[in-house]
Amino acid sequence: HLATLIRKVGVGEQLNNPNQVKVVVAANMDALYFSRSPIPFVRDVAPEEWTGRHTFFKHIGMYGYRTGTLGEITKLPVGSLETAESLEQNRWLENGYKIRCAVTDHESVGIDTPEDLANITEKNL
Repeated sequence: HLATLIRKVGVGEQLNNPNQVKVVVAANMDALYFSRSPIPFVRDVAPEEWTGRHTFFKHIGMYGYRTGTLGEITKLPVGSLETAESLEQNRWLENGYKIRCAVTDHESVGIDTPEDLANITEKNL
């Protein structure tokens, strides 16, 4: 098992940013899939109303695992889901690993683009 943190996406928050990774979870809080797209798709509802109709989660990007697990996951072959989304955690899911998710209220600051880095540098964070 691996573990990671996720946060509920608030009503009105941006879902379409591909740099904000989304995750869907099972009832036991194991991750089912990570995507750069809004998941799940909420049918027959305008996209700007989705966060009011379904609980969406974004991935914080922090992991917990045993040392031996790190050695295992770094040797796994890259799969089609990781290639499609460019998200390493989908490689782990494709290879049968479980990723337990814990919900946090903490808002993390992601550095995924040159603009993000400039914003962090400007704010001295």
